[in-house]
Amino acid sequence: MDDHLNNLYESDALIWTETQIALLRAGKFDQLDLENIISELGYQVRKDKRQVAHRMVGLLSHLLKYQYQPQRISKSWIHTIHNHRMKIGGIIKQMPSLAPVLAEYIMDAYPRAVREAALETRLPPSIFPRKCPFSQQQIFDEDFFPGENEKAVEP
Repeated sequence: MDDHLNNLYESDALIWTETQIALLRAGKFDQLDLENIISELGYQVRKDKRQVAHRMVGLLSHLLKYQYQPQRISKSWIHTIHNHRMKIGGIIKQMPSLAPVLAEYIMDAYPRAVREAALETRLPPSIFPRKCPFSQQQIFDEDFFPGENEKAVEP
């Protein structure tokens, strides 16, 4: 690999990226900085997965707060729920292979969501169900808010 490309990768990621794109378009595959391209692709996938996991915690914690402190429901909570649903949906649209594993993301995120909801509501964590009380369908249904228009769907 060209030391200049490696230095460029370290010093200016934008120029490095534009250079890699130009080399790809020109068919100059032997000049590509493959090691760093592979690293960047791996980073992007991890970043998108972390984004789904992070947003899932936020979404579930807000759904719990909505359910367990209905007297404190605010436009901010509603906006946050909508925003997390929209962002997760956007990532899934770009990466449909993540859709089949959303149940795992929900299971992994739920304990952290309980801790977050407990901290923010000042309710004891034991108040919240051990397992996520919302079905995957409910979690992503833009019209679902706990306690309102309850649908008979098993979690």
